[in-house]
Amino acid sequence: MRQIPSLNALRAFEAAARHQNFGVAADELCVTPGAISQQIKALESYLGLALFQKSGRRVVMTQEAQMLLPELREAFGLIQKSLSRLGDSETGLLTISTTLAFAAKWLLPRLYQFQAQYPDIDIRLDTNDRLTQFDQENVDASIRFGNGDYPGLKALPIKSISGEKIIPVCNPALLDGAQPLLKPQDLQFHTLLHDDTMLNSDVLTTWPKWLAWVGVTTVDAARGLHFSNSLLAIDAAISGQGVALGCEFVVKDDLRAGHLVQPFSTPCKLDYSYHLVFPDKRVNKKLEYFYQWLLEQCDK
Repeated sequence: MRQIPSLNALRAFEAAARHQNFGVAADELCVTPGAISQQIKALESYLGLALFQKSGRRVVMTQEAQMLLPELREAFGLIQKSLSRLGDSETGLLTISTTLAFAAKWLLPRLYQFQAQYPDIDIRLDTNDRLTQFDQENVDASIRFGNGDYPGLKALPIKSISGEKIIPVCNPALLDGAQPLLKPQDLQFHTLLHDDTMLNSDVLTTWPKWLAWVGVTTVDAARGLHFSNSLLAIDAAISGQGVALGCEFVVKDDLRAGHLVQPFSTPCKLDYSYHLVFPDKRVNKKLEYFYQWLLEQCDK
């Protein structure tokens, strides 16, 4: 039987073809764009034909690549389906995808309790802010913030109370000093800490949205420090560098410990919550145990 190309080369092609961009494909596979390019060149050499052509800054699939992509995606789906069947047991690896902030601030400090209760289940955390492509990634379930409407997927709320509150948080020291932070208008004297991942989100609240919601017009909502994820913004708030917006559910441990305070009682209530999201075909005992454990932890 003719030897097939390496799976890495095929995965690189599938990701690059789907995104029409080597850089985005590299981010998804956690490699460099150069590595993607090398894998695709190796595949082109094996096949003896070109798979992509350059068009400005983008790459465009050739006719041959367009013929290859659907069948390759179907093959990856069959592989994943087979692996899922093997994983339908009460032991082994359970891969959970979630955001870095949720993992670091809420899930990780509690995870030892799950391990103590289910010592035969090994958890692997995959932290990122994008929606999981279950047909292409070896992930059992994702924990995501939204309205629970994910076409083709099952979404179970991990809290009995729907909706989350977005609140301003800061170091307790900002409540005192020359410019005490006592009301929303006082934000004009303090640094705003921005999570830039909120900018392109329909479900998350940015500083401009929050200030408009409380009716404050004297604060420049664009100024301040900007970060690539909410964990950095929250940690900057803890260290006293300014005021961040955080989901009350995620920062509640820091509030309880006194690392953070809510300077004024003006929460922005959203019709969104955290959900455990997964395809129906991924349901197994490990995932059922994990979901029940999440519910128990959220009620504490």
